[in-house]
Amino acid sequence: MATGAASRQTLDRYRRRALEAVLMVTEEPAAPDVLAQLLEASVDSVEATAEALAEEYKERGFVLEKVAGGYRLASNPEFSDYVEGFLMSSQSTRLSGAAMETLAIVAYNQPVSRAQMAEIRGVKVDAVVRTLQRRGLVEAVSIDPGPGNAVLFGTTRLFMECLGISSLDDLPDLGQFVPEGTVLEALEAVLRGENV
Repeated sequence: MATGAASRQTLDRYRRRALEAVLMVTEEPAAPDVLAQLLEASVDSVEATAEALAEEYKERGFVLEKVAGGYRLASNPEFSDYVEGFLMSSQSTRLSGAAMETLAIVAYNQPVSRAQMAEIRGVKVDAVVRTLQRRGLVEAVSIDPGPGNAVLFGTTRLFMECLGISSLDDLPDLGQFVPEGTVLEALEAVLRGENV
């Protein structure tokens, strides 16, 4: 058997079922190297099997997705309206506008201190940061070596899972949300009380 073909070989039937069982109970995406060690198999065979399973699951109510550097089972996006309706009827999971703004600041500026977040938002962020920490979306990632030794925050793996992205590089480019120069000039004119 050729080396390339051997590296793409999938897991045997028993290990394949074991992989499905593990993915069914994992709360966080399971890294391919961890799965390979657990199943006593190569990373290539785990990834090939995961790709095959992902293809099979496309026609089901759930999918196998690679996110945040690992694999996890998730509801099929085709049925998101039903899933959202079920979740919203059982509990309120929405973040406030203030929390969403602060989370965006952390996502695009991390690592970032509370003072930096407050400066960008123009209001105190202590309560909002505590809420985001409780929800597991942001965490303390380091200490600023400068004066005051401020705690610096970053997003968590759960944040990437919730967005369905593998890395922060997958976040949308902020440039697409910034208005054109003519629009900004018109807004400034209105704020100065000039006729446009």
